[in-house]
Amino acid sequence: MIRQVVSEVVACNRARYGALEPVVGAFEEYLVRRGYAGITVGNYLQCASHFGRWLTSQRIALDHIDEAALHRFLTVHLPVCHCCKPSPRTLANLRRALRNLLHMLRAEGIIPPRSVPASRFVHDELQHFDAYLKDVRGLAPATRLYRLRYVREFLLARFGWEPIALERIKPDDIYRFVTDRAEGCQPRTAGIIGDCLRSYLRFRRIQGDPTEPLISAVPRVAYWRLAALPDSLTDSELATLVKSFDRTRPTGRRDYAIVRCLVDLGLRASEVASIQLDDLDWREGTLRISKAKAKRTTLLPLPVETGRAISDYLRFGRPSTASRALFVRHRAPRDEAVGPSLVRNAVRCAYARCGQAERWTGTHVLRHSVASRLLRKGASLKDIADLLRHRSVNTTTIYLKVDLPRLNAVALPWPGRRT
Repeated sequence: MIRQVVSEVVACNRARYGALEPVVGAFEEYLVRRGYAGITVGNYLQCASHFGRWLTSQRIALDHIDEAALHRFLTVHLPVCHCCKPSPRTLANLRRALRNLLHMLRAEGIIPPRSVPASRFVHDELQHFDAYLKDVRGLAPATRLYRLRYVREFLLARFGWEPIALERIKPDDIYRFVTDRAEGCQPRTAGIIGDCLRSYLRFRRIQGDPTEPLISAVPRVAYWRLAALPDSLTDSELATLVKSFDRTRPTGRRDYAIVRCLVDLGLRASEVASIQLDDLDWREGTLRISKAKAKRTTLLPLPVETGRAISDYLRFGRPSTASRALFVRHRAPRDEAVGPSLVRNAVRCAYARCGQAERWTGTHVLRHSVASRLLRKGASLKDIADLLRHRSVNTTTIYLKVDLPRLNAVALPWPGRRT
């Protein structure tokens, strides 16, 4: 059916593709392979036809297409477009279609990779710094992303497009950057900004640069990691949450299984997104977490309810796909694993259905809820630390602050009060 719809569109419009005519077939195959519906493929081909005719009118060759040309088409041509029909003019549709087109052209090697907006000097420096963070420090991708983000901002603000010369950085440059970026931020965020610069300067010190005065200039923000009380859901609130999913729909089955992994095992969003089919051992009743934050593989017992939810999703909800990821996308582009953002979005939608969207926003509160529930049932801190995969039991001690029965047992009477 998809092939028939697409072929009709291609046959009618092939002469109207302008500069894109040589790649129409490849673009069609690309869209079908990524799981787009026939009507969407047809619509995107019409968008490509409109763009191709404009490219011809502007004398832009196929191998010169880039983001700048796409931007001109959408912002300069589209508002005053008087092209003959069919010429789609919906901005959102055109943007989605043409982004797919650029991705396909790059994948086929027809146009060069996207140019880096930062200066070449900053780009090269960040590549070396990222290799250090990955290979020497062993940091997770999300952590490296934060480090690179703030270091990039600092280097661009200080050097722009000029070569990086560390001797030109003054302690005042460091201090002003951190204080300016930290204005209006939470203490933890402000501390992260300073940590990122400190990490970069230590990297340069390993390269032989005298960075001690600059490291000393990075302001430290007062932040006590275990000062706040961990928020958590009660058993009744968790029951309401897991009942909010429509398990008659494939996406509802998927999202329900995702949340069971969060509320039963205390997994992080990134860990849920990275589960592979091979990580499940149905005979032993275990789940392997191989991409945990602590950089080690962990075998966790698979609770009955969690296993039942996953089994139900695999049998009745998961689409046919070549991907080995447990949780996959149900909309194009298919054949791709869900990302942490989709996991968080599924949870946020569940909060909204429960009328608690303003109170809860992320997935980490479910991890806190697992720890609090186990603590109430008498589990030891060591057991909880093992389940949550904390490297140190000291990290788990924060949950003692909300264990009221144990706190009452050790509390001294108030001075002057009769007992």
